[in-house]
Amino acid sequence: MTRPEPVAQTGVPRLAPPSGRVHLSFVAAMEEFRAEGRGGADDDTTLGRTLRDYGDKWHDPVVFERYVAEVHEAVHPAEPLSVPVTTLWYADGGNYLGRLAIRHNIATRFLREYGGHIGYDVRPTARRRGHATAMLIDSLPYARALGLTSVLVTCDSDNTGSRKVIESAGGAFDDERGGKLRYWIETGD
Repeated sequence: MTRPEPVAQTGVPRLAPPSGRVHLSFVAAMEEFRAEGRGGADDDTTLGRTLRDYGDKWHDPVVFERYVAEVHEAVHPAEPLSVPVTTLWYADGGNYLGRLAIRHNIATRFLREYGGHIGYDVRPTARRRGHATAMLIDSLPYARALGLTSVLVTCDSDNTGSRKVIESAGGAFDDERGGKLRYWIETGD
């Protein structure tokens, strides 16, 4: 298998299903997350766990393809008690900017209290440019297509940036639980 060629930027970032088109940029983004301390043993986020599982292997195109396939398969999890997840990557052509995960339900206590329906990450060098807000707003039709009329989105109580993102996307504050601010966002008609 050959290494993917970088894809030109289009100037219009978009959410799309994960693909090998952003392989090189994705690997660089994961290194940025690691450089800021993500992926350590105490990082129990999806990104943290994924960095521990794949971080040293993503450079291999075969492993990257397998990872992309696993992300796609999370929509139909093999384990009966797993929550289905649709993951979308936010990219400008071949430039990976971030990812967003939509949980099809919040059937577990953790998700109902703290995790919510939608989680997102923007690579460190792409932050403070409106990408997180655009990603969250652009994800609402996807959530609506899954039958979700409103979604729970949470952030750490001290994460001012994420709070502003959620509020800019129409988040209505519900409450705070265990250091997490909880917001509901209507997905539209």
